[in-house]
Amino acid sequence: MEPLFDIPIAGILFQLIDYMIRVLTLNGAVILALAAPIALGSYCGFMNERSGIVNIGIEGMMISSAFAGWFVASLVVQAFPDQPKADFFFGASPALLIGVLAAIITGMLVSTVHAWLSITVRADQIISGVVINIVALGITGYLIIIISRTAPISAGKFVPYTPPEFLTDLPFVGWIFNMFLNHGPITMGVIIIAIVLQILLFRSRWGLRTRSVGEHPKAAETVGIDVIRLRYRNVILGGIFAGLAGAWFTLDFGNSFQANMTAGRGFIALAALIFGRWMPLGAFGAALLFASASSLSIAIRTIPPTGELGDLLTAIPGQFWQALPYLVTIIVLAGAVGRSVAPAAVGKPYERESAS
Repeated sequence: MEPLFDIPIAGILFQLIDYMIRVLTLNGAVILALAAPIALGSYCGFMNERSGIVNIGIEGMMISSAFAGWFVASLVVQAFPDQPKADFFFGASPALLIGVLAAIITGMLVSTVHAWLSITVRADQIISGVVINIVALGITGYLIIIISRTAPISAGKFVPYTPPEFLTDLPFVGWIFNMFLNHGPITMGVIIIAIVLQILLFRSRWGLRTRSVGEHPKAAETVGIDVIRLRYRNVILGGIFAGLAGAWFTLDFGNSFQANMTAGRGFIALAALIFGRWMPLGAFGAALLFASASSLSIAIRTIPPTGELGDLLTAIPGQFWQALPYLVTIIVLAGAVGRSVAPAAVGKPYERESAS
């Protein structure tokens, strides 16, 4: 491909394509890691919106779960300093497992609040999500300021699995094995969850009922489906994925908590859901796209290409590359609007008709 680099003007484009391919193949594991919280957040949105409930409070659910998982795990370590670790399972300790459980429970509790406001109270679902985001960001930001004064002990994090070299050294496909296997349990579970949810959506009774409730709840009620109960169940179960996304920040990818550390990934998760046409595998693919933009922006700022392309890219202010993932999100979302059709009943409160 190098002879193409010498072509005037077009050569720079070929250099850029070559550079992007090298970044994506070399940083495949980083891309999947960055995609994990976005994908998990989109699964939470999938469970909500396929049932007819808008959820823009994913950001608040994620940050609440991240704090709860880290804080509970730290308390367990302080109470029991000598923690046994299961080397056969990502170096997991009781503190880490309890922390993940605390994160999941927190995500489900916040989702229960959203379900109550949206389904029972029939409040504006957008307002409910906004309130969750504001309250969660404010409370966790305040609590970390107080807790940081006592310097709590970190619970550590899961140890990534190291794939065997005979897989990662394979020509052409070795980087794919490294991309999907060189991670902790939460990141590795992202693709499995997407496949399971995709199958359940189109090949199970639950999936059929969920789609019917999201498209035409009154018709679903006439055939014996309890719309209110199903919506409650799906919204609360969606909190599991928001909880796992939060645990990813403080127990899988990192080992500490910082205020506003989710950095808008909950909103990017909603964009991934829309671009993925409200399907789990589509949302996972969109999450990989947004994570690739993040990886590319990091690479350009840290290891820019050489030659004319490097001179061109480094001349662009660094703030542009920092904003690149969010710009890609806006561009992709703008292109998806009008092409992706949301469930017909999403955002519309449902009220049972009187028996009389």
